Amino acid sequence: MKSLIIILLSLNFFSFAQSLDERIQTGIKQIYNIEFGQAEKTFRSILTDYPENPSGRFFLAMIDWWKILLDLDNESYDQMFYQKLEDVIFHCDQILKKDKKNVDALFFKGGAIGFRGRLRALRDSWLKAADDGREALPIVEYASKLDPQNQDVQLGFGIYNYYAAVIPEEFPYIKPLMIFFPKGDKEKGIAQLKNTAQNGKYAKYEAQYFLMTLFFNYEKNYLEAKKYADNLTTLFPKNPSFQRWLGRIYARLGDLKSADSVFSNYLQKADSNFYGFNFPYGLRESHYYVAVHLKNEQLLDSSKYHFQKCIDISNQIDKDEDSGFKINSTIYLAQIFEEQNDIQSSLEYYRKVLNMRNWNNSHQLAEINIKRLETRQ
Repeated sequence: MKSLIIILLSLNFFSFAQSLDERIQTGIKQIYNIEFGQAEKTFRSILTDYPENPSGRFFLAMIDWWKILLDLDNESYDQMFYQKLEDVIFHCDQILKKDKKNVDALFFKGGAIGFRGRLRALRDSWLKAADDGREALPIVEYASKLDPQNQDVQLGFGIYNYYAAVIPEEFPYIKPLMIFFPKGDKEKGIAQLKNTAQNGKYAKYEAQYFLMTLFFNYEKNYLEAKKYADNLTTLFPKNPSFQRWLGRIYARLGDLKSADSVFSNYLQKADSNFYGFNFPYGLRESHYYVAVHLKNEQLLDSSKYHFQKCIDISNQIDKDEDSGFKINSTIYLAQIFEEQNDIQSSLEYYRKVLNMRNWNNSHQLAEINIKRLETRQ
């Protein structure tokens, strides 16, 4: 009888833990699929039912993180995000006062500090971001020591090892800060991120996101980046960030037809008011790549429409200098007008290029074509 009671209690505990884990997984998927309302309900219910578990607080902050990522120029969510992270850190500290070996508290505290550093880096607050990295690393290391089977902690190690090796080379002005930190290891970082992407429980999609971006931005391995983009867009079709990454990867691979398909679908979702698809940076990028494909297909009037939309959006969001999107679109429009035998309009657009910054020899290209076309007037 005693053994039966122990077994029943064990089963009850397992179903309790499983229920929490399943709810967290559901909420995580809702966040990545930009279903913020449902995610808010999921994690608030977890916070109510499991008030001591840090996961509810942490993932409520992650909703704000994705709102920030989808519209980086909008800083209105920053303060709320910082406050929610501080709440996670405080709550974890209260747990750790009673149990300094609580792996959940260590993991989510390290994660909260790490995400605070990520936002500070996005806002060019590099010294504070570096300080957060230095603070988070030993916390995650201790959590890993206590629970070596936890694959999620490899995310933090992977991010640190990769970017500690790469960022100082990409941004030399950060190099002096790195003398106070352990040396990075790029290959080890990639291996750790791949491990989490394959085996992580809570952090697998974040690891896939990092791998997609680092293979695109730094490794220039676009086929490898595409593997992760394909998976993320399939799993989370409502996430505009993943869809933009897939589209630009196709463009970088020279597959403009597939890029057009991705970005045309993006514009359709924007027309249908899917959250995040009607923010200006994504719209500009989508109009641009759709226009390039249409031009290649000799659908010139449709191409002109999308290039002009790209320019109009650029006029709204370009700040200190004209973007490459705007400059290229202006050059392409000049070319289209010439193809349509509208020499005056072609000259007008080439002259506009000369009033913008010189980007990829754009001034030289414009000047050559202006001289050539002026002889045809």
